[in-house]
Amino acid sequence: MTSEPSASKPLAANETIKAASNLLRGTLVADLHDTSTGAISEDNGQLTKFHGLYLQDDRDLRNALKKEGKEKAFSFMLRVRLPGGVATPAQWLVLDKLAGDLASPSLRLTTRQTFQFHGILKGDVKPLIQEMHKALLDSIAACGDVNRNVMAPPNPERSAALQEVYNHARAWSEFALPKTRAYHEIWLDEELVAGGEPEREEMYGPTYLPRKFKTGFVLPPSNDVDVYSQDLGYIAILEGDKLVGYNVTVGGGLGMSHGNAETYPRLADVLGFITPEHVNVVGEAVLSTQRDHGDRTNRKHARLKYTIEDRGIAWFKEQVEQRSGVTFAPARAVHFTTIEDPHGWHECADGTAFYGLHILSGRIRDEAGWPMKTALREIAEIHTGDFRLTPSQNVTISGVSREQRPKIEAILAKHGLHHENERSRLRLNSMSCVALPTCGLALAESERILPQLLAQLEPHFVQARVESQAVSLRVTGCPNGCARPYLAEIGLVGRAPNKYALYLGAKYNGERLNRLAAPSVTLDAAVEMLAPIIKRYGQERLPEEGFGDFCDRAVLPADATFHSVGTLATA
Repeated sequence: MTSEPSASKPLAANETIKAASNLLRGTLVADLHDTSTGAISEDNGQLTKFHGLYLQDDRDLRNALKKEGKEKAFSFMLRVRLPGGVATPAQWLVLDKLAGDLASPSLRLTTRQTFQFHGILKGDVKPLIQEMHKALLDSIAACGDVNRNVMAPPNPERSAALQEVYNHARAWSEFALPKTRAYHEIWLDEELVAGGEPEREEMYGPTYLPRKFKTGFVLPPSNDVDVYSQDLGYIAILEGDKLVGYNVTVGGGLGMSHGNAETYPRLADVLGFITPEHVNVVGEAVLSTQRDHGDRTNRKHARLKYTIEDRGIAWFKEQVEQRSGVTFAPARAVHFTTIEDPHGWHECADGTAFYGLHILSGRIRDEAGWPMKTALREIAEIHTGDFRLTPSQNVTISGVSREQRPKIEAILAKHGLHHENERSRLRLNSMSCVALPTCGLALAESERILPQLLAQLEPHFVQARVESQAVSLRVTGCPNGCARPYLAEIGLVGRAPNKYALYLGAKYNGERLNRLAAPSVTLDAAVEMLAPIIKRYGQERLPEEGFGDFCDRAVLPADATFHSVGTLATA
């Protein structure tokens, strides 16, 4: 265990920016009125993250624009705050229209169950946010050093317990929002009221958290939210059909930096069991402990996972109990079996049905022979239920009545989308981040190469006669882990153009990290490495053995550890 960062170290630059920002206002208003550039200042670029915005540019155009002596092709990415991934048909139609009118034509579903716009020009950001607001949507705290979009099981109508879990997730999302009115003043033209009480962030303080903070709720046997990857996790415990409480997990996080052994992915520890009424008070205690003790001198060491590694889980548990006034009971037994979304039609307890639709990489757009955006718009125009975004970038058309079902089936069939779920289990369990050309952190392609990678790998699973086996495949353009690659049975993490670190051997249900199999390979080389392993898997696997379990047992050397951290531990 390492010591706590020294208080004598200089604060990270972001801490100074936050402290001087007047609770996230900065000089954003002046920057937005500056028509001489499509960008904003670097300091304001850090503050807009708390408003759900990232400044980006089209990296495909960088070199040509530089040669012409022109500014980069700047634009903004915006994430919607959507706890549990629930959107009404009316909201879907608004977002669909905004994507076409004020952003790139496509919508993207993220790995945290929300929508993401790309290609928004500076002058269009405010109109877009205002139209979202009219639809009761916002992007507050979708990014930044705060509690971000809260994840939850995507189909709560399946049972009363699932609905309770969703309700708790939504309540925590609202409870943990920043209290500053900066977002409303800057984007919604809310005016300051003179003579009122000074504005304060009671829970976050003036500099918020040291780094981002992610929360997920989950109901076994599905681990669809990858709960052990979350800073704060709530594992629902049922007795019969009744929700009796949650196992609380802390300290998960998957970001790292290539070549920096002091950064690593880590699975969460289990603090213990609480009853449902303590969700928010325990959550606040976890958050405030990280606020007060997280590393504000080194942003690569500022996530909650490092605070727990430095201080120890026993110390952290004591802090949370003291701050919350809640004593944890022993954790209850849990059993996870799957991460895969339910696809196709499923009946619900309330007499409705839902349809799970696979969407590769969560990208909703119209292409020749694949008019996904048009089809979902037509469904939204007649749908009386809602839409639920999943943690695996898919969508569920929920609350479908018996009368509506044939109408929705007809729309899916008309546009050929009823075949989307007829894919390999490898494809149905794949994810990717956006990466190039818009993400400024991307070192390699991700979303744009996933179809090619699947086309190369799928025949090997067919030849090995294991194509019906669920296998998780995740690709990211950099090591920050947005698509949770270190929990994939096959994980590819970008290092440089067409160079990836290959990881193998995670447990399919999200309870074990994978391990480094090759530090730097091309995609073709990765497929060449995987082909004989897939063949061996078909021939040598044990009964019910997953691909990741086989790799962990029979392929990877025993000493191929990932920094020997991330072991699931119960305090």
